[in-house]
Amino acid sequence: MARDGAEAIAVARTPPGQIATLILPADTAWNDAAGIAHVPAVPAPARVAREAIAEAVKVLRSGAPTVLLLSGLAVREHGLNLAGKIARKTGARLLCQTSNARIQRGAGRVAIDRVPYPVDLALGVLKDARHVILIGAKAPVAFFAYPNKPSVLTPEGCAIHTLATAAEDVVHALEWLADELGAMGETAPVEPLKKPALPTGAITLDGLAAAIGALLPDQAIVVDESITSGRGLFPYTKCAAPHDWLQNMGGSIGIGLPLATGAAVACPDRKVLCLESDGSGMYTLQALWTHAREKLDITTVLFSNRVYGILKLELANVGAQNPGRKALDMLEIGRPDLDWVGLAKSMGVEASRATTLDAFVDQLASGLKAKGPNLIEVVL
Repeated sequence: MARDGAEAIAVARTPPGQIATLILPADTAWNDAAGIAHVPAVPAPARVAREAIAEAVKVLRSGAPTVLLLSGLAVREHGLNLAGKIARKTGARLLCQTSNARIQRGAGRVAIDRVPYPVDLALGVLKDARHVILIGAKAPVAFFAYPNKPSVLTPEGCAIHTLATAAEDVVHALEWLADELGAMGETAPVEPLKKPALPTGAITLDGLAAAIGALLPDQAIVVDESITSGRGLFPYTKCAAPHDWLQNMGGSIGIGLPLATGAAVACPDRKVLCLESDGSGMYTLQALWTHAREKLDITTVLFSNRVYGILKLELANVGAQNPGRKALDMLEIGRPDLDWVGLAKSMGVEASRATTLDAFVDQLASGLKAKGPNLIEVVL
């Protein structure tokens, strides 16, 4: 059992990260163990072929409009710095996947925008690209299929090139590419520290984003499952204090609260800001009890719009017109309205409700300064 468990750990850590399932018979609960086993060495990621570097160099020297599409370790600080040097040297444009497990952002780092989730916006962002070079990323395609809309987001005739897959040594590939292009001496375009002004007045999504950008602590970990309410957060946090941004990589719902749990356990010396939507939060709200029990340093901002906004959007996108009451009942969370302050307090988490930007700023500032879990319900 110990040997097999150690092997499972090594397999799970194999780049770019695997799933290892260990199935044990019941008698391992009472039989004697053979002793402690050492975890085998985790294999290093494979380095890219010289041909991949040569192809990328040729494309980047061609002068044709080119996008460097990044993900994985390429959107950590060192990878972004290298990509920024290459972009400055060649005029290429930097983008990252729509979903990325972890991006390092903020002042002192190279800013990068995501390929938008909505198809029409993504098509607009990529419309001028003639080449896309994948660096730890996958080719950009729509999350769902829609009538009369393309699933491939790059324009017709745009060539897709792979510099490095997520399983390969992405950082080494960027270093090699930068060296071949003579870009190592370039200065990466890092962002200055420039926090937004604190907002006042009625709640707006831009106002909420500005407050978060202004108040985000240094080296905070942001867990983002804000879905509909959070699409405008990136511009307002681009020049905030340095931070890590964690996302869901797939289409499941409810990752935010437990992901914040894991981040706070892994990094007890860093503040975790969890941006959660009410619909997604209802899948895993019991995580709040763990936040309280383990005294985790998590501030949760709960966007309460009382609707599965993203699902309503998807219903419209597939051509459903004038949905009836039964259809809407599956997408709305009213009748009765959820009381997130009451839910949080019942599980031991301090909570408050904000109905204006002034109240939100005060409550967020207080929550981020406090040690331990707290929740702010923002009524939209």
